[in-house]
Amino acid sequence: MKKLMSVLALGAAISSGNVLAWGNDGHRAVGAIADQLLKGSVAQAQVAKLLLPGESLEKIANWPDCVKGTYCGPQSPEMLAYVAANPKHGEYHYTNVPFQNAHYHDHGVGTADDDIVQTLKQAILVLQGKADAASNPHGFSQREALILITHLVGDIHQPLHVGNAFLGKDGQFFVPATQAEIDDVAIFNARGGNDLLLDDAKMTALSDAVIPAPLPAEEGTAKAPAYPKSPTKPLHSYWDTTVVDYAMRRLSTRTPQQFARTVIASTPVVSANNGDPATWPYQWADASLAASKIAFTDVVAGPATQQTSRKGEVYNVWSLTVPDNYPVPSSALAKQQLTEAGYHLAAVLQAIWPQ
Repeated sequence: MKKLMSVLALGAAISSGNVLAWGNDGHRAVGAIADQLLKGSVAQAQVAKLLLPGESLEKIANWPDCVKGTYCGPQSPEMLAYVAANPKHGEYHYTNVPFQNAHYHDHGVGTADDDIVQTLKQAILVLQGKADAASNPHGFSQREALILITHLVGDIHQPLHVGNAFLGKDGQFFVPATQAEIDDVAIFNARGGNDLLLDDAKMTALSDAVIPAPLPAEEGTAKAPAYPKSPTKPLHSYWDTTVVDYAMRRLSTRTPQQFARTVIASTPVVSANNGDPATWPYQWADASLAASKIAFTDVVAGPATQQTSRKGEVYNVWSLTVPDNYPVPSSALAKQQLTEAGYHLAAVLQAIWPQ
């Protein structure tokens, strides 16, 4: 049964179209920033009541990705129970608002009842003690709500987890007025940038020319396993993991905790949220839409070509051309978004459990 559930979780992750956000290190960095900012607070004490021994926000930050069977090893009984109770959990991680838009609106193009904004709102209400059957249709426990907030606050600050591209076969970007216009004939959903492809070798060369070289690995550090490399990289993957590496390189940091300490020591300027914390996910989504416009600045898509999935399904992809300095603004934006996510995670927990 456990093996079956792991397979189902993996399938859900692949079919969701948005497998990860910020990758392992990015999410851990967001959690590590919040851990450090909450030290000695009432919120830290309340968080500790919901965590297991040895856990921290940094350590649980990837839990909602782990339940997809992606990179964390065997599923725990708690993970299996969560997956069984939340068959649409893969949809909790993103929304698909056209990146050209300025605001997220309930029931707008690309939104869904189980998208990241709605899920965050539900989880915040649970921790506030304000949830009922209508506002918490998934029946999240307080521990699940904390885990989801920790992860999804990171996700919602990843620009391509909110701002999505819709385009025609010729590569022209569209702004659909209604969901019905996205017919996969004239207008296609790029699935959070998963169907938009970068030349990986060219991007590596561009980054090596403008981003500081990575620090040498510490002695005894395990090397990542070598996998066959694809000549292309989805734009979504670039924003999930590559820009996190670049952001850490720019600060000469190697680990999420080092990144968090360096960021906090710099006393960064971050945006403030206002009103009821349950409304903050809307504010975060709007800010992420603004960031997605930077992610798509001067990005040009070529005509559609076709690829075949492992299941034999044929789908369209578009090759992208980006400016030669693209790694510079993208890594700067990633650093800012990771920082904002960590500070906003701490702020929402402090708003729920004030001093």
